[in-house]
Amino acid sequence: MIRNRNRVCGVEEIKAKRRQHEWALRKARKEKQLVSKRLPRGLQDDGEDLEIRETSVTREEVLQLYQRIQHGSDDRLTALRSLRRVLHLKEAQQIFVRFENSIRVLNGLFTSNLASVQLEAAQCLLELSHSDDPSVSLVCLPATPYLLTYLSGQSATFTELCLYILGNLAAENEAVRSQLLLQGVIQALSVCLQSPHGAVVEATAYLLSQMLQAKEAGEKIILGINSECMISQGLISQAVKLLIALGRTVDSGTTDGVELLIYPVARCLGNLIASDERQWCRSQFHDGDLLQALSVFLRGCLQSWPFVTRECLWLLNNLSAGDRQFCSAILYHNLVPVFLQLIPFSGGINTLVLMLLGNVAELGLEYCENLQQQKGLFPALCTTLSTADPEVARMTLEVLNLIFSYCQQACARFANQNGILALEMVQYHSNDEVRVRANFLMDRYFADKDV
Repeated sequence: MIRNRNRVCGVEEIKAKRRQHEWALRKARKEKQLVSKRLPRGLQDDGEDLEIRETSVTREEVLQLYQRIQHGSDDRLTALRSLRRVLHLKEAQQIFVRFENSIRVLNGLFTSNLASVQLEAAQCLLELSHSDDPSVSLVCLPATPYLLTYLSGQSATFTELCLYILGNLAAENEAVRSQLLLQGVIQALSVCLQSPHGAVVEATAYLLSQMLQAKEAGEKIILGINSECMISQGLISQAVKLLIALGRTVDSGTTDGVELLIYPVARCLGNLIASDERQWCRSQFHDGDLLQALSVFLRGCLQSWPFVTRECLWLLNNLSAGDRQFCSAILYHNLVPVFLQLIPFSGGINTLVLMLLGNVAELGLEYCENLQQQKGLFPALCTTLSTADPEVARMTLEVLNLIFSYCQQACARFANQNGILALEMVQYHSNDEVRVRANFLMDRYFADKDV
C-alpha cells in the first residue's frame, strides 16, 4: 500500500487541531438542548385532570375564564383551574396573553393570601412558561420578581414550582436571564441548593443549567462579578458537595430517583467549566472526593441511566482539558480503568472517553507513560479502531499518536498486543481522513515492522 506522508500534519499541528476540534465539540454540546423545558414531576395534572383537558378552545371561552378570575367572582378558584387546563393549548396561551393586563391579574392572584388560589395561579404561569413560543414566555417577564421572592418561602412544593417556571422562562429569553441576574438569582439559587428537599435541589439545578447553557453565558453570566458571586455565595461549592453526597448515596446502594438530581447538577457544572474561559472557578473542583463520586456514577448508572454517565463524562472532560492538577488526580485515583470499561459503549459515551484519554495524553511524557502502562488500554483502543464510525476511529488514532509521540516504549507494547494488525486494518477504512491518519502512524512508528 502506498502511503502519502505529505498529507499528514506534524504532531504539534495535530495537537492544535485536536484542541480546536474538541473546543467546538464542547461548545456545541454546551448549547445543545438550549430551550429544553420541564413540567415538574408530581406537580403535573393527575389522571382525572388529563381526561377532561380541552383539545381546542375559542377566544370567547378563554375571555370568559379571564373575566371570571379578573372580577373576583365566587367561583374564581374553579375558573383558575379551568384556565390552567386550557393553557396547555398553544392557541389558548396566545389568546390569553393578548388580553389587557392578563399577566398583571395573574400576578395578583399569584401573590394572593389564599394558598389554593396562589397555587392555581402558579400552575397557570407554569403552563405559560412551558410554551414553545418565545413571545409568550417574554410576556411573563413581570412575574420574575415575585417568583424569586417565593424561593425563600416555607413550602418546598411551591418553591419547586417557582424554580421550574423560572427555568422555563430562562430557557430561551436573554431578557429574562439578564433580569434574573440583576434581581439576585445567583444568591437565591445558592440558598435553594442547600435545601433538604431533593425535589427543590433538582429544580434549582435545572434553573442553573438553563442559565449556564445560554449562548451569552460565557460573556455575561460566567465572567466577572457573576462568576465571583457564584463562588462567594458558595453556589459552586454547594453543587460539588451535593454531587459528593449523592456519590456516597449511590455507593451505598440507594439509587431511587437520584439520577434525576445527578443529571442537572453535573450538566450545569460541566457547562460552567466549558464557559469559564478565564478559569475563575476551576479551583472549586480540585477535590478528590468529587472524582470518587463521579467514578461511582460512571460505574453505577451506566446500565440504567446512560444519560447520567454521559453528563459525568462531560463534566470530567471539561475539568481535565489542559489541567495538569486534575489529570494527575485522575491517575492518582486510578480512574483510567473505569474509563476503559466504558469504551465499548456507543451513544456518545465512547467519544467522551476518548476525549478524556486525549486530555491526559496531551500533557506529556509522564502522563503518557502512565497511560501506556494501564492494563487493557491498547486492547480497548484496538476495539475502537475497528469501528465503522469515522469520528471514533479518528479520535482513537489521535490518542495513539499522542502516546507514541511522547513515549516510544509504548510502540513496542502496542505492537505486542496485536496493535499493528489493527492499525493495518484501519488503512482500509471507508473514511479518507481516517485512512491517512492510520498510514501516518504506520509510517512514523512501525515502518520497520511492515509485513
